[in-house]
Amino acid sequence: MKTSPALLAVLFVLSPLPALAQTQDLAAVLDAADALEPLEVVVVAQEGDILAERGYDGHAPGDPTNIKSASKSVVSALVGIAIDKGLIEGVDQPIADFLSDDFPADADPRLDMVTVGHLLSMQAGLGRTSGPNYGRWVASNNWVRSALAQAFETDPGGPMQYSTGSSHLLSAILTRVSGRTTLDLAEDWFGAVPEFDIAGWERDPQGIYLGGNQMAMSPHSLLGFGEVFRTGGLAPDGSRIVSEDWIAQSWVERTNSRFSGDGYGYGWFLREIGGEAVRYGWGYGGQMIYIVPALDLTVVMTSDEFSPSAGNGHRDALHDLLAEIIGVVDGEEASAAQD
Repeated sequence: MKTSPALLAVLFVLSPLPALAQTQDLAAVLDAADALEPLEVVVVAQEGDILAERGYDGHAPGDPTNIKSASKSVVSALVGIAIDKGLIEGVDQPIADFLSDDFPADADPRLDMVTVGHLLSMQAGLGRTSGPNYGRWVASNNWVRSALAQAFETDPGGPMQYSTGSSHLLSAILTRVSGRTTLDLAEDWFGAVPEFDIAGWERDPQGIYLGGNQMAMSPHSLLGFGEVFRTGGLAPDGSRIVSEDWIAQSWVERTNSRFSGDGYGYGWFLREIGGEAVRYGWGYGGQMIYIVPALDLTVVMTSDEFSPSAGNGHRDALHDLLAEIIGVVDGEEASAAQD
């Protein structure tokens, strides 16, 4: 729906001219985005204030949707909080400290070398349980043991092996060190973020919440999560959710995706878009949480969860859409600076 002339007249009276121009330009960008068929919702916020949002084909920013692997960024944040709280010693702690009872009887000696950090950066070296291997993995009767039983494709700390099994092992570790479910931890530790809510989340046969997939959040909820990282770890009331140090560690490039070439930290991809350094979480179908630190910008995009986004170019189209949004916001900031 385009901005009506009557609304523009009101905005003209109530808003400074630069803000009015930005509103019009963002409205035009989001109008044009309707051409991206799988796209369902876009929310654009700067310094915590929503500048523009749009739902397409009956979808709304407040409706829960499956954010798929964008939930890996959420699980990574929970690990960081657990480290802040002393439940986990740090990223260099071996996973054997938590999961040795689930190691295979004939375990590869390299399994003792795998650390929490390796799981976070997808550098455990274990065979992937994502992509074509995902269905077989979730059909097993114990997802933790199945992930740990995968053959090593590289040594720990080597090239990125993107695998939901690695994120699920993090969920299992969080469950064991806390004695609580990962969902309970998320609701507790993000409780000071009013928008944050997990509406649904799949569990494995042992009752462990799936680390890194099948999590339902609304775009507004995902925005609330992203805002915690944009603000350096703070809730809207100023209370601390996660340490600044953890955010900095999460956004250090540790490896690269062999599919996109993008950098990867701890649960976050790293890429330059629209001339700005961007950190983003990505889920199958095109579930995106983007943070542009230099512009204090947080953008959420959700798409049809059943439609691919990588091979068909939709993810690239979403990156291009973000570049347009950055162009509007960045241009407005430049204009304001000159004034």
